[in-house]
Amino acid sequence: MPEVSHRGTVMPSSPIRRLVPLANAAMDRGVKVYRLNIGQPDVPTPQEGLDALKHIDRKVLEYSPSEGLLSLRKKLHEYYHTYNIDVDVDDIIVTTGGSEAVLFAFMACLDPGDEIIVPEPAYANYMAFAISAGAKIVTVPSSIDEGFALPPMEKFEELITPRTKGILICNPNNPTGYLYTMKEMLQLRDIVKKHDLFLFSDEVYREFCYTGAPYISAFHLPGIEEQVVLIDSVSKRYNECGIRVGALITKHKELKKNIMKFCQARLSPPLLGQLVAEASIDTPREYMLETYNEYVERRKFMIDRLNRIPGCYSPIPMGAFYTVARLPVDDADKFCEWCLEEFEWEGQTIFMAPASGFYTTPGMGRNEVRLAYVLNKEELDRAMTVLEHALEAYNNRK
Repeated sequence: MPEVSHRGTVMPSSPIRRLVPLANAAMDRGVKVYRLNIGQPDVPTPQEGLDALKHIDRKVLEYSPSEGLLSLRKKLHEYYHTYNIDVDVDDIIVTTGGSEAVLFAFMACLDPGDEIIVPEPAYANYMAFAISAGAKIVTVPSSIDEGFALPPMEKFEELITPRTKGILICNPNNPTGYLYTMKEMLQLRDIVKKHDLFLFSDEVYREFCYTGAPYISAFHLPGIEEQVVLIDSVSKRYNECGIRVGALITKHKELKKNIMKFCQARLSPPLLGQLVAEASIDTPREYMLETYNEYVERRKFMIDRLNRIPGCYSPIPMGAFYTVARLPVDDADKFCEWCLEEFEWEGQTIFMAPASGFYTTPGMGRNEVRLAYVLNKEELDRAMTVLEHALEAYNNRK
């Protein structure tokens, strides 16, 4: 029998989806499962997007241009300018979700053996995309006790080698909900400029910043405009994860030529998704404000309930709709599996993502989980009650 690739063998399983079969089996047993494992919001998609999908009137569903529909890129250009992100239409490439934007950025910027520095915990698929590109993720750990603030710049400097090609951040952060400050962003800018690196900036959660301070994009940092590679997606801000439309933005002309070769090889991003995304950009401000306020309320509610459970601790996330919490267990992977396989309370259980899957440093995050507050407050309340009973039962096992 022929052997499979080493690349596929070392590719990490998703900590977000790895336990799905256990959750499905629990549901088959009639157990109610509160899914806090994945960033799939329950907020309705904007009517503008749904109407665009319903009213598509085309005789041929053709390929779009490899860089995406011009009309969508023009709309995105207008959208970015509302955030003072000074990019041109030609700087914007439409991708099949933010995931493809990350993959193409890596493929176009990095050669096999090149290194990217990433604060951890980090979105688990970054590692998968790096492996796909033959590159190496080098992590600099952040700590739950410091609220997952950016590690000192000296830690980044220590990791830079001749193979280092860039630094990758997610701001606001998935999985921690941390929001980088202007001071931290300027420090990153200085390192990127000093060592002539790319700054990969995943900004898909920019609508969800809870500090009241102005949102800081990597494109707001003076002096490195051509070194910034911005990753974006409509999935989260319009609750359209399934249409698979993202964007990659760069002012680096040679890099764009590289990226376009990969875009041409995959032919085009999804036509129907682009039509929905384009219409969704016209979503009224009231919808965005209601969604934002809903997450503010959910965040406050869940973090308060979570920190009242004996032995649990979560810092207050300032962005996105996730938090990483420390639990009073010795192995969160085993606990999360146990919750789905062996535990139920009044016919209910909870599905969480073990945080160890968001770290690459062995042993880190072993007693942490990522929780997504993507359910309404009533369901979050019940989920936190289930979690409290699960922890009590787990730690009282004989």
